[in-house]
Amino acid sequence: MAETKVEKMYKTEAEWRELLTPEQFHVMREGGTERAFTGALVNNHDDGIYHCGACNAPLFTSDKKFDSGSGWPSFWNPVSADAIEAVEDTSHGMKRVEVKCATCGAHLGHVFPDGPTPTGLRYCINSTSLGFEKQ
Repeated sequence: MAETKVEKMYKTEAEWRELLTPEQFHVMREGGTERAFTGALVNNHDDGIYHCGACNAPLFTSDKKFDSGSGWPSFWNPVSADAIEAVEDTSHGMKRVEVKCATCGAHLGHVFPDGPTPTGLRYCINSTSLGFEKQ
């Protein structure tokens, strides 16, 4: 996984409200979650790049996507080590690792240690947090 320098993007919450749909704002700025199996990209099998739905930064590629059966798009590796940030999340009485876009800080989902080889990780990401560019 390559490392590159990420240029941070900063916007006020009011600016984000103007740019995002209400569902996107709830998920990406308030840490919400879409219902399982409802996201537009859960069953996407096209080749391409998954971008942050807020700032368009590249996050994941289709060759690292897998069907986890969880109801959310799942990936075993991001496009680069610095594309995402992992933050401890102890909300809802659980200990999890939240995944955020390293560029704009948008909540994407969570990462779990039950994914496939070679990483053993499952990045469980909300469809509404992603954009997709077919290649």
